[in-house]
Amino acid sequence: MCIASGLRAAAAFIHRTSCQGAMAADQMCRFGVLTASDRASAGDYEDISGPAIEQFLSEAVTSPWEVVRCLVPDEQGLIEASLKDLVDSEGCSVVVTTGGTGPAPRDVTPEATEAVCERMLPGFGEQMRAISLRHVPTAVLSRQVAGIRGSCLILNLPGSPRSIREILDEVFAAVPYCVDLIGGPYITTDPSVVDAFRPPHARRE
Repeated sequence: MCIASGLRAAAAFIHRTSCQGAMAADQMCRFGVLTASDRASAGDYEDISGPAIEQFLSEAVTSPWEVVRCLVPDEQGLIEASLKDLVDSEGCSVVVTTGGTGPAPRDVTPEATEAVCERMLPGFGEQMRAISLRHVPTAVLSRQVAGIRGSCLILNLPGSPRSIREILDEVFAAVPYCVDLIGGPYITTDPSVVDAFRPPHARRE
């Protein structure tokens, strides 16, 4: 169950499964995609950021996967509850958030992420800002973070679909091995989209 706008609860909005290869069912990777947006959650405009993340996954990930999507307003308590639900109840191994990472008063996604994570991975935030700075000077305003809850990686992205793609095209190369190290499923990628890096000893044939 994914927390929806306001105090309503709703089932996860979209599930998609890609079943390439013969990987065991227990190696299915469930991705959580959480959009934090007051206006999108109120129906003022369509969420285009969450689908942009899912589109990337459909192009990049070649091992079995499915996605659970959530749309919540910029309320720290609701974001925290939704992140916990995606990890603890939905069993996601990777949760990618979009929106709420700037300096505005209602941008609270980083605070929510830090509150639910047991360990932080500052290298992701540093690299994501470095990537965006090649395109826009306002990337210095981003407060994106990443961290670990249990055996799940939680990663913040900005709200712009263009920025989402620019960042994922580069940082996703580190995601599969990170998931390996924290006890998640083995994720493979299409090297023509993103070439997942693993040291030789961690690679499977």
